[in-house]
Parts: sequence; C-alpha cells; structure tokens
Amino acid sequence: MLKVVKFGGSSLADATQFKKVYNIIKADESRRFVVPSAPGKRNKEDTKVTDLLILAFSHRDEADFEEIFKTIRGRYQAIIDELGLDYSLDEEFKTIHDAIKAGVGFDYVVSRGEYLNGLLLANYLGFDFIDAKDVICIDESGNYDAKKTDPLLTAELEKHEYAVIPGFYGIRNDDSGEIQAFSRGGSDVTGSIVAKCANANLYENWTDVSGFLIADPRIVKKPLPIETITYAELRELSYMGASVLHENSIFPVRSAGIPINIKNTNRPQDPGTLIVESTVHRPAHIITGIAGKKGFATVSIEKDMMNSEIGFGRKVLQVFEEYGLSFEHMPSGIDTMTIIVNTKEFIKHEQDIISGIHRAVHPDKIDLESDLALIAVVGRGMKANRGTAAKLFTALAKEKINVKMIDQGSSELNIIVGVRNVYFEDALRAIYNAFIVEEEEEF
Repeated sequence: MLKVVKFGGSSLADATQFKKVYNIIKADESRRFVVPSAPGKRNKEDTKVTDLLILAFSHRDEADFEEIFKTIRGRYQAIIDELGLDYSLDEEFKTIHDAIKAGVGFDYVVSRGEYLNGLLLANYLGFDFIDAKDVICIDESGNYDAKKTDPLLTAELEKHEYAVIPGFYGIRNDDSGEIQAFSRGGSDVTGSIVAKCANANLYENWTDVSGFLIADPRIVKKPLPIETITYAELRELSYMGASVLHENSIFPVRSAGIPINIKNTNRPQDPGTLIVESTVHRPAHIITGIAGKKGFATVSIEKDMMNSEIGFGRKVLQVFEEYGLSFEHMPSGIDTMTIIVNTKEFIKHEQDIISGIHRAVHPDKIDLESDLALIAVVGRGMKANRGTAAKLFTALAKEKINVKMIDQGSSELNIIVGVRNVYFEDALRAIYNAFIVEEEEEF
C-alpha cells in the first residue's frame, strides 16, 4: 500500500497544525510522499503567506518591503520555535530576499511559500526533500507537461522511501530554467501528479473540511456529506462551482485509476469523501449533490423552419466564437434556439453579437434576458430512479419558483434548471429538502 498525501494551507498554518499533520503521517507508514501548500490563515484576520509574498513582490522597490519580508520570515520562525526544531532557514531567506530585490520573476516569488514549507516539513518529519523544480515541468500557460514530467518524477521517487515534494510549482518546460507556477490552489495538481508517478493506491487530500457536502453550507443549513462520488459527478458539480479541489487535479489520477480521498486535518477520524472512477456502491440518495451559479443571460433566437435550415446552429455559434465567448447550455425547439452565456462576458459584445446573428441567419426575432441562475442536480442514482424530474419540479413549484430553462444531460447524470437570480438560494434549499431531508425522514 502506498499513499500520497497533500496538505492544504490551513492544515499547515502554524505549529499546532504541523503537529496534527505529523501525527496523521506517522500514524500510517504507507503515507510515504507528502505534498505541502504554503502556510494559510491562522484566523480570519490573518494573511496567507502566498498573499504576503505577492505583496512583497509588488513592493520590492518600496520602503515597506523589509517590513513585509520580516513578517513572512516571522511566520516560519514561529513554527520552528514552537516545534522546538534545531533548524534554520536563514540562508534560504537571504537568497529569496536578494532575488526579489534583484527583480526575479513573479512565479519564483509566489512559489517560495511552498518551497520553504516543504523544507521545514521534511526536517520535522525526518523525510527526504525533493525540489519540485527538479521533477515537474509546466508550460507557460501553467499546464502540467506529462511527457517531460512523468519520467523525471517517477525515476526520482524510486530513490526515496519517504519524501516531501512542495506543491504549486515546477520548472518551465522551455529549458529556460525559470520557475513556473500552477494557478492558485495548484498544490492539488502537484499531489495528483505525484500520486500518478508513484503509482499510488490512494491520493489523500487533507484540508479543513470533511469532504464534499451535498450542498453549499452557506445556503443549506448543515448539509450532509457525500460519502462516495465518481469523477464524472465531481466534474459536473465542480463546473457549477462546488469544489474543494483544483479543477485540474483530477486528470492525472483519473488517467491512472487512482481514487482520491478528501480528508479533514482537524477531524482525521471522519471518513471524508472518496472520489472514484466508477463504483457499484449504492448511493445513499437519488442525487449526489446540488450546485449552482448566478449571473447568466439568455439569447433566444426565433425563426420559422430553422430546423430545416442546414448549418443554422453552426452559423449562430460562430458569431459567439468570433468574440471569444463560450456558451454554457443550448436548449432548442423546432423554431427556437437559446444560447446561455455568462452575462459579464456577453455584455461587452452584446450589440455586436446581435448584429452578427442577424447577418448570419436572418432570424425573425431575438430576445435577451439576464438575471438567470443555473442549478445542477447531479447523481448517478438518477438513472435507476423514475420520477426524478417530476420530484424536482414539484419541489420548485411548491415554493412558487418559476423554471426559466431546463436541460438534461444525455448521460442522465444531471438535470440543469434555470431560475431568476432572486430565487437561487430558495431553489437550492427546496431541492435539498425534497431529495435529502424528506428521504431521510422516510427512513
């Protein structure tokens, strides 16, 4: 058994959290490779180390740079002192300080939080340290280069029984030798890559929540956790904004068939959420999760006999493509076609797109409507249960919420409904109550 474990910033924010991480790792000898993030917030008023580094970068020529840098240094020294370690990061800080003042690139600066935490955690655990810049290659767009990374990282991991590999960064794949970072939250991606190259049995992602919840706890009071979720279900929910994982962290482990377990550093006894490729595990409820987002607009196009006009849809979508807009959904009828887009992006080119559609397909009418929220109801259990859609619409009707749009995926994995922004929270609660609360009460 081999596990790769990744710990987020909240899990490594201070010495108390470091001790929890130590106990978790030492409790299971199969937890052999550890991927840390930079120290996060210790409390609501605190500042993440990565944000302090960004501040230092932007103030490199300002009078307050030294004070900002002193604050960053103090975060690590406090951990060292409270853990009673005979260890110094002085030389590392001198190198980083001088590099920032000399004008080093942004990615190098923001990556130092993970780098320093990796060194510190490796010393505390008694593990080897592998610098991510030596084994992980990233292109200029921030994407993982599997062709270059996999052989390097696989060979290096084979040399170590236990090791710490800092997350979030690597080296540019253009032979420049420059540090390249993933987007924020990219330590999740590093953990996934390490799990893949280590041929791990399990990738544990430790954070400050006990897995995924069925619904947003800011909207639904005390939603139940999701025990098991497939990658396909997760993809649907993450797309609609419900995620505790970086969106690109799924792909490396999914391609290798490695499950992910989302765990809580502060409650290691909780089972968390297991993310798998597929399972015969019967879901506890018809639906797995509910998620949604506000801020969409609809472009409804009407034209008699549009269904017999070859290339009609392509011509319409080409207009959106010309202005760099993607669409979210596209429900249609015999003589109608509706394009759902992000309002903020659409409004920049609104009149140009309307004119473009008129030129391209000569519609009878174009209607615009904003103020739309989309809600995705996702679950592999929907395939085997009749009446799911009826139950969904009944729940909304009881709350007098009008459905503006309906779209069901061909996989029968999800149903997406559109409601006015003002009804978004009420709709989420109504759906949760119908599928979760009422089902729980039945049993």
